[in-house]
Amino acid sequence: MSDAETLERQDNPDPDDEDAEASATEISVRGLTKRFGKQTVLEDITCDIPKGKVTLMLGPSGTGKSVFLKNIMGLLKPEEGEIWIGDKNVPELRQKELYEVRRKFGVLFQDGALFGSMSVYDNTAFPLREHTKKNEKDIKEIVMEKLEMVGLVGAEEKLPGEISGGMKKRAGLARALVLDPEIIMFDEPDSGLDPVRTAFLNELILDLNNKLGSTMLVVTHDIATARRVADFIGMLYLRNLVAFGSKEEMFNSDVPVVRQFLAGATDGPIGMSEEADQGRQGQGGGDGQPRSSYGMTAEETEAMEREAGAPEENGQRGEDGQARSGREVWSRPGEVRPMAHAARHEEGSDEHERTLDELFDNEAKEA
Repeated sequence: MSDAETLERQDNPDPDDEDAEASATEISVRGLTKRFGKQTVLEDITCDIPKGKVTLMLGPSGTGKSVFLKNIMGLLKPEEGEIWIGDKNVPELRQKELYEVRRKFGVLFQDGALFGSMSVYDNTAFPLREHTKKNEKDIKEIVMEKLEMVGLVGAEEKLPGEISGGMKKRAGLARALVLDPEIIMFDEPDSGLDPVRTAFLNELILDLNNKLGSTMLVVTHDIATARRVADFIGMLYLRNLVAFGSKEEMFNSDVPVVRQFLAGATDGPIGMSEEADQGRQGQGGGDGQPRSSYGMTAEETEAMEREAGAPEENGQRGEDGQARSGREVWSRPGEVRPMAHAARHEEGSDEHERTLDELFDNEAKEA
């Protein structure tokens, strides 16, 4: 095909090609069920993640969103169900085959999950040094290309402790891109960012999707992110995938839990905890109106929150008697282990599995 024909094809794409692209599936999930002991975190999840699109998985805290990602990558094995990536069913793969499938993935973890004692450059180069035989000249070329993509040229020699939260996210994203993955996963990329930096990160996600054509799967609570970047949206609630569809379909959904979550409303099935959700039927201010603590006393506010299912705060204490929040912060490999040890763990080893597991927010403990 000549250059002129190529340009004409890009300017005037074949509608049949667009239909085929829209219908292509990157990841097919069928009947996925995951339990931890007697507790079922995900139950009978079925959906198709479209190829080359941005798909968001939404849901209240503790509904298994990160567990869903871990099952897709084979970090957890489901009790039931299938996860097809191409012609490979992930739960049935042997270790060597699973390693090959994982090379298709790039992952942006919460807080970037950077090695604290390594520079931005070395963090980004880490996967290339660990999993390829490229020389340092080639590695430098790739690393600087990815840092330029995410807007971090000039910060490559800085340590994670010397850069902002937004820059850490972008450094983590550059690292996720260095092996040119087909699928990029984002676990709450907006976590810890202010609205302005979240907006900039959203624009970067859109630009990368347009330029690279990668399939992107994003876990988030942020509705502005859903409106801006999503092509498709799924919602997890009480172990189930309650709805999955295009962004337009989801934002116009009549499903009560979807409508409440995307509107950020207090009136609806979702309460302050999953235990309360079990029997909650559209509780609001008694007249269907959202309730606010404005003008209430502290006692009245606490009573309202308890009615909605909030746990007693004085029960959330650790072994040292100190109050704990409902969420645990991810451990970062560079801060919890010697760097020489972290750099030497092998892909597929038990130690590597534990390291990857530490990088994910352990939603199973919350669910």
